[in-house]
Amino acid sequence: MGKTMLALAIPTLAFATLAIAAQSFSASAAEDEIYGTYTLISSTRKLLDTSQVETFTRERGFITYDKDGRMLILIVRGDRPKPESLDKITDQQRADLFRSMTAYGGTYKFDGKTMEHHIDISWNEIWTGTTQIRDVKKEGDRLIYTTRPAPFVSDGKMSVVTTVWEKVK
Repeated sequence: MGKTMLALAIPTLAFATLAIAAQSFSASAAEDEIYGTYTLISSTRKLLDTSQVETFTRERGFITYDKDGRMLILIVRGDRPKPESLDKITDQQRADLFRSMTAYGGTYKFDGKTMEHHIDISWNEIWTGTTQIRDVKKEGDRLIYTTRPAPFVSDGKMSVVTTVWEKVK
């Protein structure tokens, strides 16, 4: 390689290296901002066929992101049955408890705008082994997640769900 070609190649290589490092730093910086535990503040669902919006007022939940790249989420909904005892729980109560929750864990990837949950374990084996994608807006200590259009877990109707999470301090 001649001196002229070498003189052109070195700055190009240096620029490419800096661009890759900046991209890596950007993803790393976004993940650094996300670490911690968040509590569910609100949840809504928009049905795509009617544009009807439902607000879920009695949901509680937590989502945790660790520095090791793992995450866990648990959401419980509405009036959950409270069985008299473990030995007296009915099959209907078990089914109602299952239908009124969402729980999964796995790894995550966050680039500042999109969250990917790579699910290793879940309350619903249909989700195990999948990747759930959420579009994210960050507002102070709040994360606003919006799902991509998908069948809703309880009725199968195509929906977009928006959840608001606030960092626990």
